[in-house]
Amino acid sequence: MQSLSKGKTPSTSFPGRGISSRMATIGMSLLLLAFLVAVIFAANENDVIGWLVVIIAFGWLLLAAFVVFSVRGAAKRAGAKLAEAQDSLSRAAGGTAPGVTTVVDEETVIRDRKLDHSFKIVQVQTRVIREQLGQDQDMVDRAIETIEITAHNARGMIRRDEGGPVEGTVVD
Repeated sequence: MQSLSKGKTPSTSFPGRGISSRMATIGMSLLLLAFLVAVIFAANENDVIGWLVVIIAFGWLLLAAFVVFSVRGAAKRAGAKLAEAQDSLSRAAGGTAPGVTTVVDEETVIRDRKLDHSFKIVQVQTRVIREQLGQDQDMVDRAIETIEITAHNARGMIRRDEGGPVEGTVVD
């Protein structure tokens, strides 16, 4: 499985993020400048209307700061969740580390599902043998025969040629 972010954190890999970050910085700078100008004029004029403008400018500055920092925090949390999801998908697909590219062909996936099903059959038949041992010998014999057939079929899925050694990679 190939990582979407190619080693970067997902929050830095989105296109256009730099533009929105610059716009937020410019907007915050303009609001801060407006606040400072309002404070200077209010201090020079020393009238009530000037101080009301300062209070309004300060309110807008606080609102903008709240919005910018909450959106940035939410983006970081979403990026962390996305990275966590990518890592778990990578581990589920057989990757051992974040950012590892793993090629999984359809044939391997189907074989793995068939092997998993074979192991489930063996588990079920083992339970049947335990329950019926000493009670119904025919059912025990059928369960043992089913286990033998399932094991033969599963070994056939693993082996390359009949009678040769099993080839493959051990994955922890």
